[in-house]
Amino acid sequence: MTVLVPALLLCALLLAQQQGVNGVPPQLRGLHCRTRPTDLVFIVDSSRSVRPNEFEQVKVFLSKVIESLDVGPNATRVGVINYASAVKNEVSLKTHRLKASLLQAVRKIEPLSTGTMTGLAIQFAINRAFSEGEGARVRAPEINKVAIVVTDGRPQDAVKDVAARARALGIEIFAVGVGRVDMHTLRQIASEPLDEHVDYVESYSVIEKLTKKFQEVFCAVSDLCATGDHDCQQICVSSGASYTCACKEGFTLNADGKTCSACSGGAATDLVFLIDGSKSVRPENFELVKRFINQIVDSLDVSEKNAQVGLIQYSSTVRQEFPLGQYKNKQDIKSAVRRMSYMEKGTMTGQALKYLVDSSFTPSSGARPGVPKVAIVFTDGRSQDYINDAAKKAKELGYKMFAVGVGNAVEDELREIASEPVAEHYFYTADFRTINQIGKKLQSKICIEEDPCECEAIVKFQKKVDNLIKALTRKLEAVSKKLAALENRITI
Repeated sequence: MTVLVPALLLCALLLAQQQGVNGVPPQLRGLHCRTRPTDLVFIVDSSRSVRPNEFEQVKVFLSKVIESLDVGPNATRVGVINYASAVKNEVSLKTHRLKASLLQAVRKIEPLSTGTMTGLAIQFAINRAFSEGEGARVRAPEINKVAIVVTDGRPQDAVKDVAARARALGIEIFAVGVGRVDMHTLRQIASEPLDEHVDYVESYSVIEKLTKKFQEVFCAVSDLCATGDHDCQQICVSSGASYTCACKEGFTLNADGKTCSACSGGAATDLVFLIDGSKSVRPENFELVKRFINQIVDSLDVSEKNAQVGLIQYSSTVRQEFPLGQYKNKQDIKSAVRRMSYMEKGTMTGQALKYLVDSSFTPSSGARPGVPKVAIVFTDGRSQDYINDAAKKAKELGYKMFAVGVGNAVEDELREIASEPVAEHYFYTADFRTINQIGKKLQSKICIEEDPCECEAIVKFQKKVDNLIKALTRKLEAVSKKLAALENRITI
């Protein structure tokens, strides 16, 4: 028994090391994750829209992020700005040398419960919080300057210019939005790329789930693949201080050595997204839809000769976000998708389908003659108009139609839109948070493969030509023999 117990403990420790703890990969924990020295300032909204119990949840979030940091004068220094109509410097970067006293100071912060002057708070961070007098290491460019803004509403002052000034000064800004926050404001505040610097949670009760993200942000590991400090789209293969990129099964690595395509060989495709922007979608879910679009764009070999992408949003009206061919590479397409604003009105799917048929795949909208046409229609509810005629027309014109439904989408309408076989062109999920799973399936299905019937016809034609040539050759040989015999007779 004395031998068995240590052996079991050793097995448990090895298993924990292999699998990670609480779902966090082992390379992001413990001694493998010394956090890089940083000057970090939290800018926290405590306006009247933030209830006292919600502000307590914000403090828990701050504390959990701080707990993962190496706090100290030569490591990470932390400051906290509390703002509403006015700004209060709760904790300076120079104040706390020990993590325990810093956490205690955070627990003592009280909400101000007035207006929402987010721009003023960012200006305060520039002028004071990140100043040398308050403990910022301004003469050490190798020390990262980071601000995390947490807010739940629309600011009462301008943020765009002041946030731009902060970023120009080298401050990396993360924007965390809660509840009915204005997403446009978050994008104005945050650093690029926005996908990595803008986060949204439905309520303060779940803000704690962002803790892991920020633990990984501040994690300093020599393995670039482990930190995510690489450009690989799918798989990063570490090789010492460098790395190489690879692709998942079914994908091929593009010429750039970083991105992957499900469409091997760079198939020429004109792809148009038709996206429901009705009010039932809700702002937070619309952000997930944009990520879904970019997930599919990532699988394409975008170029003038291969894949082109267009985007239409519809609600009570139809709005072309950008036509086919306007953007020549993935990065520009994805940036345009992220900039798309939410229409938030009705659901006129039929009108949108008619626009697709009449306008989207025309040469004047960038479509290329002879190139396969693919449309992905995304909706979350019943159409307020008639869809059958436009959906039928699209399929008659040879468009490959995919229908993706979420939540209250009507199955019969999705089936009416989808191409045959319907089971391969129609998808549904009850929850917006799982649409990325549909995205994975679509990545391979949107590839336009050679028509096997066309290939078979070519093979038959080639065989027929070969047989005719052989028959003609035999006849020529027979004629040649007869001519030779006739020549011999004449000679005799």
